[in-house]
Parts: sequence; structure tokens; C-alpha cells
Amino acid sequence: MLLATVLACLPSFAAVLPQTDDGLPGTRLVGGGGRLPDAAYARFLELAGGPRARIVLIPTASATADDPKQVEATLARWRTDHPGIEISALHTRDRAQADDPEFCAPLRAATGVWLGGGAQERLAAAYVGTRVEQELHALLARGGVVGGTSAGAAVQTRTMIREGRNPPVLARGFDFVPGAIVDQHFLARDRLPRLRLALAATPGTFGIGIDEGTAVEVRGRTARVLGASRVLFVLPPGAGRAERIVEVVDGGEVDLITWQRAACARAGAAWPPAEFAPARIEAGALLLAGGGRVPDRALAAFVQLAGGARAKVVVVADDEGADEGSTPARLGRLGAEHVTVLACRPPGDDLRAKLDAATAVWLDALPAWRLVDAFEGEAFAGALRAVLARGGVVGGSAGGAAVLGELLLHGDPAGRDVWCEGYDRGFALLAGCAIDARAGASGRVAELRALLARVPAARCLGIEDGGAVVVRGSEAEALGDGAMWFPVGAETPPQQLAPGERIDLARGR
Repeated sequence: MLLATVLACLPSFAAVLPQTDDGLPGTRLVGGGGRLPDAAYARFLELAGGPRARIVLIPTASATADDPKQVEATLARWRTDHPGIEISALHTRDRAQADDPEFCAPLRAATGVWLGGGAQERLAAAYVGTRVEQELHALLARGGVVGGTSAGAAVQTRTMIREGRNPPVLARGFDFVPGAIVDQHFLARDRLPRLRLALAATPGTFGIGIDEGTAVEVRGRTARVLGASRVLFVLPPGAGRAERIVEVVDGGEVDLITWQRAACARAGAAWPPAEFAPARIEAGALLLAGGGRVPDRALAAFVQLAGGARAKVVVVADDEGADEGSTPARLGRLGAEHVTVLACRPPGDDLRAKLDAATAVWLDALPAWRLVDAFEGEAFAGALRAVLARGGVVGGSAGGAAVLGELLLHGDPAGRDVWCEGYDRGFALLAGCAIDARAGASGRVAELRALLARVPAARCLGIEDGGAVVVRGSEAEALGDGAMWFPVGAETPPQQLAPGERIDLARGR
């Protein structure tokens, strides 16, 4: 998005990324030019409502769009190929007309819009920043679909490659796919070099190179490929990381938000750093539990650390319900008389009201990536630190424990990568530490050892299912069985912590 993207991206992900795990509303169908497969058009019409679809064609990218006969010929082809579908055309080169509510009326009734091929600068010159663009975003917001090929693909990102090759000329597009730059006819015209230049000029973006005969469906947080050729997803080098290119073929998918986050991270400082702050908390306590059912002894310790019957506990959970087996209900039975639930979604106005008075916060057994998506940023992490600063306790289980460390393992929404770029940082309440809350599962010890080999300055704390650890200052104490400590950079086996055994995290022994 630079221009707008890089300015928004560097201080915060929030301006670029949807702040829920649902991702983007509506659907974009982004075609690479050439002859798209029939399946791409069929998918476009399906998303637009099938027989009830109301389609608007925008042929403005074409030099022949000013000729009414050519527009009618285009309409005739679409109506012949898709009988019974309501199809109309909208075209102007006059920006004043593009701002006219009456001119835009067909877009307000549309369920799908198709942007034809030609020259993307014609589309941008006519519509970017006008009511037409607003209505296209409104169409997506109400669940509609915007598709396009060639020029109609390039214009769908805020930073648009307008023309040229070495270097490319960049301009402003529609921002339908935040954080990305799309290039079309990609392999057929050997456009990887120019996409690299475009990405280098706009830190915080990633590339989507779509070949001819191929399209990308962007829906929610998923980008799915359909067609005969390939799509290249490209992250430029940055923040100490090398360029990354992933080829995806028909039926393959990538997680869009992961790529957005990774692109933003590469516009910042190198990560992870060569050194970390000492692994300690200045006040209060952390209670870190493994996966599975959290033992009563661990939740009871959490309640006592929070102030017993006087505790004011906030539980971050999937929803605000509380059945008898839920963590809020169990905390109540263990003596916490004041328990409220904060749903795992972007903070609303009640965030500060709920957290400012809290003596304890518990992050329930949620995927770490969901917590990061919902609460990343200093507002939430700062509120957790404030609970600790006033002598309270912050805790969590499974992903809710893992995200309290500074280095985050198993944050990949797709569940494929142990160390997922874009989801490799936690809330850093425990500096320099990676917390694996399923450490006893098959292969997880080896994964923590691999992290130590990659990041020698890290500290690793493993907690098995049913285990828990309390951290005060830099001292960690095991509650029951199932905790292990990995010496910094060591090749020796991890040290198993017996019930009641303590270890100094800062000193590593």
C-alpha cells in the first residue's frame, strides 16, 4: 500500500489488515489475462448469485470502450454465454460523471462487477477516488464479487503497476486486496523482475504474479488459485530475511493475512534480534498451562494469585457463553466471585473498562494466531502489563500461554509451519522466551531444539498437557509434572522440572 501502505504499515498492522480472523468481506476474482478458463467465469457468476446475478461490466480499460457498438458487442457475448443473467455496462472517462449518484445507480443494485482488460491506467484515471470506487467497495462489503482480468486485475491493489518494466511506473489502484501488488501475464511476459522492482519501491507489500489462463479467488483470508498455469506469491527481502517465492497451482491456497503480516514485518527491523532482554517480569505473576484440560490445582493457584474471592478476573474466550465445564465457570467454583468474559475479537470500547479494574486475565485455550489477529498492538499487551504492574496475574493455556512469550511457535493459521513468518512474535510479557504449551506431543521437543539452533539467544520453556508453570520475577516453578526447561543454545536434553522445582529463567539454571 505505500504511498498509503507503507506509511500505515510501519507503525502498526492495523491499517492494513482486517482485525478479525474472518478476513476480507466479499470476493475478488483476479485474472492473469489471456484466455481464462471457463471455470473462472462460472465461479464469478456463482459468487454473484447464479441465475439471480445482476452483473455490471466496466470496459473502460479498453481503447474501444468509447464506441457504443463495441460495448454492445461485448454485452452480446456475455449474454450469449450466460443466458438469463441480468447484464449491463457502465463506462465513462469523465471523473465528474463517475461521481454522479445517478450514474453509479447500477452499481448499488449489482451483485457482481467485471473489470475488462486493456490499460489499467484508463480505469484508474476514470474511477480511483470517485463514487464508482466507493460503490465497488460497498459491493464487496455487502458480500458481492468484483472480478477482472489483465488491466482489471492490476487495478485491484492500492499500489498498481501502471506500465513500464525497468523500472515500472507505479500508480494508485482500488485497494481491493490490501498489502498486495498484482502483476498479470506474469510468466508469459517474464514479469518477475519488474514485480521485484515494484516491491522494492513499496516496503510493506507482497507480490501476486498471475500467469495467463489463471486466476486467484480472494475470499475471507484465503487466496485460492484456479486455472491452467501458476501464480507466484513473492515476499521481497527485508528485516534480515531473504526473498521468498511460493508457486501455487490450480486448487492451491495461501493465507492472505499471513502474507500481509510477513510483508509488513519485512519493512521493519530485523527479527529476531541478536540479543533479548532478561526473561523476567517486574511484578505480579504469570501462570502458563499446557494443552488439554487445565488441572484444578493450576486454576486454583491462578485464583489465589489474583486475590482469591476478591479477584476480578477477565477471561478471553471464544464467546461470552459459560457452560459448567468452561474456564469461567470453573474459576467461579474455585472461589473467584467476579469473572467476566472478553470475546476473542477486535477490542471494542469495553476493553479498557474490563481490563483496567482486573486483577487477573486468563487467555483461554485459543489458537495463538487468533489472539494475535484480534489483540496485536500495544493497547492489549500494555493492559496485560498493567495487570502485572499492580500485582495481578496473567495466564493462559495452549495458545493462550504460548502467545505470552516473545517468540511464537505454531502461530501458523494453516498449521503447516512451526515458525511462521508474520506469526512469529507473541505479546512479549516474558522477554526472549518461546513457550510451547504442547511440548510433550510428538516431535515438539525437537522443534524447540531447532529454534535454539536458529536463535541461540532465545530461551525455551516447554509445558506438557496437564502441566503448568508459575513465573514470578525470573523464577519459574513447576505445578505438578509436565514442565521442561531448555538451556540457552544447549545441545543437551531439556531439563525436566519436578513438581515444586524452580529454575531461574534469566540465568538459565
